[in-house]
Amino acid sequence: MGKVISLNISEKRGTEKNQVSSVNVIEGFGIEGDAHAGNWDKQISILPIEAMSKVPSNKMEEVKNGGFTENVTISGVSIDNLKIGTVIQIGEAVIKIQHVGKEEYKEHGRPYIVSREGRFGIVIKGGKINIGDFVKKIK
Repeated sequence: MGKVISLNISEKRGTEKNQVSSVNVIEGFGIEGDAHAGNWDKQISILPIEAMSKVPSNKMEEVKNGGFTENVTISGVSIDNLKIGTVIQIGEAVIKIQHVGKEEYKEHGRPYIVSREGRFGIVIKGGKINIGDFVKKIK
C-alpha cells in the first residue's frame, strides 16, 4: 500500500501547480478548483515518485527543482502496478488510469518525467484526498 506525499492544483493550464494539504475530488470531473478538471479522460494526474529513478542523471537536478505539474504525488506503489485500466483508491476517491505519459514528451523541468511516466485518469468515485492518505490498487 502506498501513500500520498503531495497534492497540487492550478487555476490555469500551463502554470505551475500550488501545493495544498487536501483536495475535493468530484466523480466524473476531477479535482475541484484545478484547471485540468472536466469531462475528459485526463481529469487527474498522478506521479509515482518511484518514476524518478527513470530520470537520466543529467536531468535529475532540474526535474527535482521544477515546480509540480502533477495533481497527486504518491510513493510506495510500483509503477508496474499502474498500467492503463488499473483502478486505484487514493484516500476516499477512486481513479481509473486511462493514460501513461502524454502524447508529446517535454524536455525540461518536472514535465520531463510527468510527460513520460505520469498517470492520467478519470474519477469513478469522488471524495476527499489528504496528504498522507493511503493509495491502494483495487483492480
